[in-house]
Amino acid sequence: MDKKFYLQGTEEEMEFMPIIPLSEGDDGNADEQAIPEEIPILPLRNTVLFPGVVIPITVGRDKSIKAVNDAYKTDKLIGVLAQKDSNVEEPTVSDLEDIGTVAKIVKLIKMPDGGTTIIIQGKKRFKIEEITADDPYFKAKIKILEEDTLQDDADFSAMVGSIKDLAGQIVGLSPNLPSEAAIILKNIENPSFLIHFVSSNLNSDIREKQKLLEIHSIKARAEMLMNLMQTELQYAELKNKVTNKTRNELDKQQREYFCNNK
Repeated sequence: MDKKFYLQGTEEEMEFMPIIPLSEGDDGNADEQAIPEEIPILPLRNTVLFPGVVIPITVGRDKSIKAVNDAYKTDKLIGVLAQKDSNVEEPTVSDLEDIGTVAKIVKLIKMPDGGTTIIIQGKKRFKIEEITADDPYFKAKIKILEEDTLQDDADFSAMVGSIKDLAGQIVGLSPNLPSEAAIILKNIENPSFLIHFVSSNLNSDIREKQKLLEIHSIKARAEMLMNLMQTELQYAELKNKVTNKTRNELDKQQREYFCNNK
């Protein structure tokens, strides 16, 4: 069975897109591919990419198409950075966040309209050290931000369990999400991948997702994620309550109408 969930995000506009984790592994870094000090940069308007997570991106801007084409011809690695303001058409260096995720281009598809769709998998978080070029696209010297590891941490294990529970509740209250999403979440064993997978699919503001990505401690990242999920769950419960109340009112009106018109 394909592992599918849903993510909001393409380069050009917000859409529901499938997200397919190819492998939990160690957050998608099982192949241990060497990451060069300088890589091309792909700015994204509405997406924060997390390590291990796989997403499809529709690339429309000329610079971005050139960047992904050149990267795909070589080592297939590209640095993904979120834009601070999604309304900016042609971002400059100051419009980009300085912490992002190195991604591997898993597949590149040329579209009939001249655009390009790529499927990318997050590898490792990085920080911009220096922008070395902005034409024909951004290139930068980067510093890899290694993830910390937690062993035998009872608090962290409890957080991971809570994240799974909260995610299951949110899925159950969200009619737009496929029912198999809850099963997928329950079967994810790698804690870091779980945190990144849920963070990617969270229906939160792009700035909140960027804050999650920037937190170095995976335990602190899990704690912030739990807080965001609790807020989302409350919203989902309220929305569900309002929907049910409206449905009950309509049913009541229909019953009264039929009784009065017999």
